[in-house]
Amino acid sequence: MATKRNPAQDLAALTACEAARRIAEGALTSSELVAACLDIIDAQEAEVQAWAFLDRDRAMLEAQERDRRRQRGLPLGPLHGVPVGVKDIIDVKGMPTGNGTPIDEGRRPFADATVIRRLREAGAVILGKTVTTELAYYHPGKTHNPHDPARTPGGSSSGSAAAVAAGMVPLALGSQTNGSVIRPASYCGVVGFKPTFGAVPRTGVLTLAPSLDQLGVFARSIEDATLVEWLMGADGQDLDASENPGPLTATMLAEPPVTPALAVVKTPFWERADAATRDAFGELAPALGEAADEVELPEVFGRGVGWLGGVMAAEMARNLGHYVDRAPEQVSEALRQLIGDGRAMRAPDYLAARDMQRVLRDALDPLFQRFDVIVTPAATGEAPVGLESTGDPTFCSLWTFCGLPALSLPLLTGPSGMPVGVQLVAPRGQDARLLRTARWLVRTLSQEADA
Repeated sequence: MATKRNPAQDLAALTACEAARRIAEGALTSSELVAACLDIIDAQEAEVQAWAFLDRDRAMLEAQERDRRRQRGLPLGPLHGVPVGVKDIIDVKGMPTGNGTPIDEGRRPFADATVIRRLREAGAVILGKTVTTELAYYHPGKTHNPHDPARTPGGSSSGSAAAVAAGMVPLALGSQTNGSVIRPASYCGVVGFKPTFGAVPRTGVLTLAPSLDQLGVFARSIEDATLVEWLMGADGQDLDASENPGPLTATMLAEPPVTPALAVVKTPFWERADAATRDAFGELAPALGEAADEVELPEVFGRGVGWLGGVMAAEMARNLGHYVDRAPEQVSEALRQLIGDGRAMRAPDYLAARDMQRVLRDALDPLFQRFDVIVTPAATGEAPVGLESTGDPTFCSLWTFCGLPALSLPLLTGPSGMPVGVQLVAPRGQDARLLRTARWLVRTLSQEADA
């Protein structure tokens, strides 16, 4: 006899865009959707442990308010009534923001971060705070991979990726200073989108390395990922928030004027990818035919990981060093080591590394004149077994260093049946092109599989 499906699973499995459409049409209420998500959390949270704080009562009150607003015929935002998870380094007024460290336990911000204010303006319901690694660096939190609890979900946006993958919430915010959106998306088998550096304001978000810190989103579809456009644009406080590469949704849904040209790039770090990932990418270019060419990057790009590491260490020492000074016994050895390395870095070396951000980005211009996007692994392979590490971010580092928009698509499966992401990268400010090309790629590969 077939197992009866829980009705909550069907509601909670909706994409954010489909849920928003149904709520706007009156076919679904926000209260029903939020209740369904809470049911899934009740069923899975003990195993997945994606949430640092869950505000059930407040979420239901917000959902009821969204329902009353629709009933009164008032204007609705693009995320009206849709529940969203928020990484626990992003301030939400009245909710604890612990930043993944016992030092900040119980901290409650007095104001929303800019992205939270914009989510509310779009009609979203803030469901709660998702687990982050310690101060959004490498030391893991409590979250398990929903596909295999013995494996890491990645980091540092571990809870956000796992919550979306487990069906607990259709959309969640994360951040990336090295590989903290793209890698967890790959490990957990969801769409992860990190827009162009400077597209989304970081006001009210824990500062690690302001030359690298970027916000992103975890979603169930490419269309859902475009909803980040409602968070974009300057806020007058984050001086780096000067890019606004929207509109995204309308461009993503449009057909490419010509067949996109894809550069399959192994990067200088190819030996770090496992054998199965290398084999899968070896088959990708032939599967795409004339649309894809394999391209090698000059050797200088191999130094990008080191330059990113230097910038990250120096800037995190400045912004997070006070945690080590205040309570060294409550800080991981990995973070203490990083802060020490950052404090020891010479100013000329730091400034030289900063210069190389623009040099490498400009050096990619000739490649992007020939190709619409770069296609490369999102991670070295499947999520590693064990929770003591969040995995290797190497395949994300170069693109983060250059501030380029990147997207992870759950297109591959590893030898243990775990998801493996394909990463697409576009020129700075060309987020819409990236999303449109991603949609074309998914459709093309689906047609190849059906043929």
